[in-house]
Amino acid sequence: MAHGTHDVDDDPRNETIQVWVNGELLPRDQARVSVFDSGFVLGDGVWEGLRVSGGHPAFLDAHLDRLYEGAKAILLDVGRTRDELTQALYQTLRANDMVDGVHIRLMVTRGIKRTPYQDPRVTIGPATVVIVAEHKQPTTATVTEGITLFTTHVRRATPDTLDPKLNAHSKLNDITACIQAYTAGADEALMLDPHGFVATCNSTHFFVVVDNDGPEVWTSDGRFSLGGITRSNVLRICRAHDIRARETTFSLTDVYSAREAFVTGTFAGVVPVRSVDGRTIGDGRRGPVVESLQRRYHDLVAADVARRQDRDPSP
Repeated sequence: MAHGTHDVDDDPRNETIQVWVNGELLPRDQARVSVFDSGFVLGDGVWEGLRVSGGHPAFLDAHLDRLYEGAKAILLDVGRTRDELTQALYQTLRANDMVDGVHIRLMVTRGIKRTPYQDPRVTIGPATVVIVAEHKQPTTATVTEGITLFTTHVRRATPDTLDPKLNAHSKLNDITACIQAYTAGADEALMLDPHGFVATCNSTHFFVVVDNDGPEVWTSDGRFSLGGITRSNVLRICRAHDIRARETTFSLTDVYSAREAFVTGTFAGVVPVRSVDGRTIGDGRRGPVVESLQRRYHDLVAADVARRQDRDPSP
C-alpha cells in the first residue's frame, strides 16, 4: 500500500546528484545556503515542483508563470529571467544525466538577511535560487491502489491571512494538517475551507466522481486552493473528452457517497483515493473514470513534451 502521493523507492543515484545553487553546480553533500537565508529564517520565498519526461520539464511555462506571479505578489525579485531559469533547469538535468523518472524542486527565497528578522528591508544581496533534481517516481501502489485521506480540523487560510494561491515556502498550515492525518492512520489530509466545504488536500488537489445521471467530476471552487497545474490539466482533459466536470462547493456528505475519488499533483499525476475518514469510496478500488483520466493525463504530458522538443530541441 502507498503512504501518500510522494511515496517513493529510494534511488541510490540521488546520493551523488549535483545541485544548482545560485549559478553553481555542487555535489549534494556540499550544497548549502546560509543560516541567515530568508527561506531558512522565515520561510520567505516561492517554489515549484516539476516532473521531467523525455528530458524536458512538463508544463514548464505554466510552472514559471506561477512562480513569477507568486514572486510579484510578495515583492520578491527573482533576479533571473525566465530564459535564465529555464537554462539552469536544463543545465542541472544534463549535469545529472537525467531524462525520465525525475522530479525537480525549484526554490527561490528573498536572499540573505543582515539579521534574523522578518522585515524584507534587512535582506542583503540578491535572491537565493536552488534547483534540486532527483531520480524519483511514484510507486506502482500509489497509482493503482491509491491512498487514504483523513479530514483534519486544520482549515485552509483565507486570502487576507495567507493567500492559498501562493506557492510559498511557508507551509506550516499544510504540515500540521498532514501530521494530524498520518497520526490518525491515513496517508494524507483532506482540508476544508473556512465555511466547512471541501477545499483541497495538504499537498494535492481533491476530486470526486458523483452519480448525476451518469458520472460527473467535481472539485472545489478553487477559492481556498493553490492554482494547481495538474488540477487545471485534468479539468482541461475533461472538457476535451466530453467528461462532465464542475468546480463547485460540496460537503463531506457528498464525498462519502461518491462513486470514485482521486487527487492530483505534479509528482504523481492522478491518484485514486480508497477511503476518506474510514468510509470506503465506491468499491475501494481505482474506478473507470480515474483510470481513464490517468491514461489521458499521461498522453497530455507526452504532447506537452513533444511541443517543447519541436520548439527547442536542444535547450
